[in-house]
Amino acid sequence: MPLTCIIVDDEPLAVRLLVSYVEKTPDLDLLASFTDSIKAINAIKTQKPDLLFLDIQMPNIDGMELAHSLPEETRVVFTTAFKEYAFESYEVNALDFLLKPIRYNKFLSAVEKARKLKQPSSPAPQPQQPNTVFIRVDNEWRNVAIDQIVYVNGMKDYVLFYLDNEPKPLITHLTMKAVEGMLPKDRFLRIHRSYIIAVDKIQKVDRNDCVYIGKEIIHIPDGYLQTFRLFLETRIIKQKPQEG
Repeated sequence: MPLTCIIVDDEPLAVRLLVSYVEKTPDLDLLASFTDSIKAINAIKTQKPDLLFLDIQMPNIDGMELAHSLPEETRVVFTTAFKEYAFESYEVNALDFLLKPIRYNKFLSAVEKARKLKQPSSPAPQPQQPNTVFIRVDNEWRNVAIDQIVYVNGMKDYVLFYLDNEPKPLITHLTMKAVEGMLPKDRFLRIHRSYIIAVDKIQKVDRNDCVYIGKEIIHIPDGYLQTFRLFLETRIIKQKPQEG
């Protein structure tokens, strides 16, 4: 996507040099150039260029004053013969600061900075959730498929993992908080101080707020009831009201 720019400098020679740089830079379009900062203001506000090459020391309105009134989408590159202005340029969040006489490679570097800012950022890849967890049982590590876990029961300093097709639970030295952190939150829900359940393994929920899962019936205490009911709302098929 081409970038658009405007040049503002009270020195005609400086303007001509920057115009020549724009002309030989691919995908950089010059909208206008000005030697009068007052005349430039309206053009900048109406045309809203991506990039403004702006001299600092000018009559009437200097570059620093003008920079404070720029449209939000316009990035400024200061062009000046006075390096002492470099620190002030940071006050207006300048994209770059080019010291005269300006070399083309420095000009091009400023354009590339603007180009990178305009490019839409691609969303960060989401980390893939693991399919298994390792559980330490009897001094060895068992690699357990997350899909096998039916529910987890905490008992003091130990946790019992109840699995599909396993007659006995796996007992390990863990806290319930640690288990909550290792299991995917979109597939497991804590419904009791001592129970975390796999929501897809629920068989039914009765009118007394008891969850039937595996061979267990778990009554949900008040402290966990609201969270569970909110989850339940996302899974209930809404029935249409009967017409009278």
